[in-house]
Amino acid sequence: MPLLLLGACSVPEAGLENLTDAALRAQAADGEHMVSINSADAPPLPPRPQTDQWPEVALEGNSILVSCDVDYALGGDGQALEDLSRPAVEQVLAPCQERGLLRVRYEGKITGVFVEAMWRITEVADALQITRRVLDLDSSGGQVEAAIRAGDQIGESGWTIWVREGSVCHSACVFVLAAGDNRLLAGKVGIHRMMRISSKATSRAELNEELQQVYARVKDYLQRNGVAIGVADLMMTVPNRSLRLLTAEELRQFGLDGTNAVQDDLERIRQMRKCGADFVRRKDAFLVSFDQRCKNGRNDLEALTSCGQALKERFGFPDASCPEESPLAEIDNGSDALLLPPLEPAVEGEDADTGEDGQASAAAPEAPAQEGSAAGN
Repeated sequence: MPLLLLGACSVPEAGLENLTDAALRAQAADGEHMVSINSADAPPLPPRPQTDQWPEVALEGNSILVSCDVDYALGGDGQALEDLSRPAVEQVLAPCQERGLLRVRYEGKITGVFVEAMWRITEVADALQITRRVLDLDSSGGQVEAAIRAGDQIGESGWTIWVREGSVCHSACVFVLAAGDNRLLAGKVGIHRMMRISSKATSRAELNEELQQVYARVKDYLQRNGVAIGVADLMMTVPNRSLRLLTAEELRQFGLDGTNAVQDDLERIRQMRKCGADFVRRKDAFLVSFDQRCKNGRNDLEALTSCGQALKERFGFPDASCPEESPLAEIDNGSDALLLPPLEPAVEGEDADTGEDGQASAAAPEAPAQEGSAAGN
C-alpha cells in the first residue's frame, strides 16, 4: 500500500474557535442520527446506469467539495459538486487527473445519497485513473444500512478516510470509517446505540431480537474490515440520545485508527507474489523503523521526508525489481501528496464534558490517550 504524506494541514488560530463550535454543535445534535431501517422500507437507490446518462439524485442538503490537494488550510476545500450527474462529476474531477490525487470533503448524513455519491465519484475517478483518494469526512451519523453499503464500496476502491480537526464521525459514520484503507483521525469519533425506526416491537425482548439481527450484520461487517466486534458491543450500552467518545487508545485497540489490518494483509499477499518474501520482510522492517525514527515528534514535512529517504537506503530501497512498490515511491516520482497524519503533539485536556479535547490528535498517534466521555443532546 502506498505510504501517503499529508501536507501541512494546520488551521489558522483565528479559525480554531469556529471549528470547535461546529464540532460541539454536531456532537450535541447527534443523538437522533443513528437509525436502522428495514430493507423493505428503505427508499430504493437508482439502478446502476449502463450508459453515461445517470438518473438525477438530489443532494438533500449534504455538501460535497472536491480538491486535488490535501492542504485545506492553504487551498480550501475545493470546488462544490452541485449535482451528481456524470458531466458534473467529470467536470469537477478532471483537474485532479494530472496529479492523480483526489480529496472529497463530505459534510452531511450517511444516507442513500452518500452511497450514490461515493459510487459515482469512484466511477469517474477510475475512468480518469485517479488512484490516490481521500475522503475528508464530517458526519454526525445516519443510517446503518447505508453506512455498510457505502463502506463495502469504499473498501473495494482504495480510499483513505480522514476526520480532520474540528470534524466529527459519530454513530453510523463509524462504519464508513472502518472501511478505509487508512484512517487518519484528528477529530472526534463517537458511538451510541442504534434506533430501529421500523420496529414493530412491543417489549424489550422483541426489540432486542430485532436489534440482534442488525448487530449480527454489523459484526460481520466490522470483522471483514479488521475492526474488533467489541465496538458493536460497546454501542449497545450507550443510550441513543447520548454519545460515547472513543479515546485515541480505544480507537487503536478497536482497529479504527491507522492502517486497515485486512487491507494490509491483502497488500502483503499481493506484494509477496509480485516482489518476493525478502522484499516484504525489508519493507516491514523499514516501516517499523520509519515510525520509530522519523515520525517520532517531527512536525516538519521536509525533515520527515529527508529522514525517510535516508533511512530507506539502509533497507535496500528503492528496489530495482519492484520500484513502484518500494516505500516512499511517490516521493521518488516527484509527488508530495502522500498521506500521513499531520505531525503535531496531542493536546492535553479534560474530558469532553468540559469542552476540551478528549482524544489524541492523529498527528501524534503514540501520545497517551485521554479519557472518553458521554455527551447528551
